[in-house]
Amino acid sequence: MRSWRKSTILLVAIFAVLAAFLAWRFVRPMNIFVVSEAFERPIDTTGTSPALGTLRAAECGTCHQDAYQDWKTTVHARAWTDPYYRVDWEFDGRQQICDNCHIPLDRQQQSRVLGFRDRDKLEPILAPNPDFDPALQQEGVTCAGCHLRDGRILGPTGSQNAPHPVEKFSDPNETCVRCHVVQGKRWDTFYRMPPCGTIAEIEVGRGRLQGSSGEYAVRDQAELGCVQCHMPEAEHSQANLGGTRVARRHTWRGGHDPATVRAALTASLSHFIGAGGSGTAELVLTNTGAAHFLPTGTPDRHLTVRLQALDAGGRVVSESAATLERTIMWRPFIVDLWDTRLSYRDPRRFALDLPAGTRTIQAQVHYHLLGESRRKRIGYEPATPISYLVFDERRNVTPEQRPASP
Repeated sequence: MRSWRKSTILLVAIFAVLAAFLAWRFVRPMNIFVVSEAFERPIDTTGTSPALGTLRAAECGTCHQDAYQDWKTTVHARAWTDPYYRVDWEFDGRQQICDNCHIPLDRQQQSRVLGFRDRDKLEPILAPNPDFDPALQQEGVTCAGCHLRDGRILGPTGSQNAPHPVEKFSDPNETCVRCHVVQGKRWDTFYRMPPCGTIAEIEVGRGRLQGSSGEYAVRDQAELGCVQCHMPEAEHSQANLGGTRVARRHTWRGGHDPATVRAALTASLSHFIGAGGSGTAELVLTNTGAAHFLPTGTPDRHLTVRLQALDAGGRVVSESAATLERTIMWRPFIVDLWDTRLSYRDPRRFALDLPAGTRTIQAQVHYHLLGESRRKRIGYEPATPISYLVFDERRNVTPEQRPASP
């Protein structure tokens, strides 16, 4: 009897500890990625050549006018001021680690990082920054954020004759990796691709990354294709030299640009009408333009697909809908549940039964930058739409249509 009581007490104690642990996991501050050495601190601007002045984009633009004009139109230029980011950053407690990508230069941050109170490096020790430049802060991911490393300016071609010396990138994709490869491998995370880390998706699409948790170490930056896709080549005026040369545009168009998403998506709508007047419609979507998943970025981004059959009076007689998204369980542990987004060159089919009397079929695909539940949770009230149409086709159906095969 005494042994039974001891066993019962032990089991109760174990369950109590387990329950307390799980309860803590539901309320604790949630760390969704690992702070790697690559971006644990802002970019050091000490030792920078006086020829670079304040590092503000307009100064760079006096020589690099085409790149400057491109940059002003980008989300990178609004990385700090973007209304959604500001609301999200406030909601998540103004984490300093976010600053290291959204305002990556030390001069852009009001505080200096002296060290860390915790092993995860999410609780930095801060002090006032005497070199803080409020105007430079507003520029978000500015020119020096990508081109300045260890006091040196890096570029696609090296030059010792420029007003400031330029060293050549080992590969231009190297600058993308600092913020777009985010580590996630730790004991309590079970997803392969943390938010902001799109590089692993390229490896998944090539069949190279399977079954592991967390982001991977970049094997070959030259193969990534970030610059080749998001910075197309164009004629640029040469800095202080006259004439033009072929250089890459500093546009970085992506999910915020409907034209870029439409160009990456191939859609085909077809239908078949049988002898009885009923039939089927099929929409085929293929990600033909993005080596990573479509959509990518934060897990809130998703596609919605809607197929409708309408009768002669324009009434909907049949419809179907689907959401292409990444679904993650965040608590008590971070786990990838399922992912229905479009992987590279993998066609996805959506079918709709067409009742007899169908006269029109319509297919629509919308791109959503943010989930509605997330928008409400953080209290974001967008001034511009957070979704847009990327495919819309209507097709008339007549009983005389009899294709040889569906």
